[in-house]
Amino acid sequence: MSLSLDATQLDRYSRHVILDDVGPEGQKRLLDARVLVVGAGGLGAPAIQYLAAAGVGTIGIVDDDVVERSNLQRQVIHGDGDVGRKKVDSAAEFVADLNPDVDVERHELRLDAGNARELIADYDVVVGCSDNFATRYVVNDAARIEGVPVSHGAIYKFEGQVTTLSPDGPCYRCLFPEPPEPGTVPDCASTGVLGVLPGTVGCLQATEAVKLIMDVGEPLVGRMLFYDAMDLSFETVPYARNPDCPVCGDDGIDTIEGIDYAAGCQIDAA
Repeated sequence: MSLSLDATQLDRYSRHVILDDVGPEGQKRLLDARVLVVGAGGLGAPAIQYLAAAGVGTIGIVDDDVVERSNLQRQVIHGDGDVGRKKVDSAAEFVADLNPDVDVERHELRLDAGNARELIADYDVVVGCSDNFATRYVVNDAARIEGVPVSHGAIYKFEGQVTTLSPDGPCYRCLFPEPPEPGTVPDCASTGVLGVLPGTVGCLQATEAVKLIMDVGEPLVGRMLFYDAMDLSFETVPYARNPDCPVCGDDGIDTIEGIDYAAGCQIDAA
């Protein structure tokens, strides 16, 4: 941990420093933290923006896509001039302009069973902002094995959900043992999504990540927060660890080798 905040940092983070539950020690924790954001799209954009503004010292960004004009209605860290650019490059440039204290590690790849554990193990917190079930399951499984907490978020049309997957709490498979059948849950390209919706959900994910880093408050462990933008309502639903869960249960897995995430993410019973 760095020894002190310099004058510029004391000015930049002054509203953190004067908070009783943050102070200079909390800010130094943020500056020394490493957060991996999986996906630089609708959810990843606001999460990256606010993690960088808060002074998270190292942000890893995983994304293998390029910016499209249709992204700009919600992916607020990319601009019209970024169309056609790699999202990791556009995101890194945005962060550099926002906060020079933050280092960005670019991972232009798709997270899979072959690279997830090694990548996730190098970070303190994962913010899961992917738009597909295969990546959500591989993030959950790899992070659980490596003992890294995950702030999970998802969106659909006008609705969003957020929960925190702690190494000692229930995991994503306790909530959703198996993904839905292919084609039963369409993506935003075919159904649409309210542009401001991922801003709310991504900011909630960033909030959870910041709390985990500073060890303050009560994270959403064992609780799923549902957000409905149409009537602006929030509902929190508790859920528990499943002792028979193939990942975090009593006989949970210790490797993700051999799991075919592309074919359905199932884990065969031992």
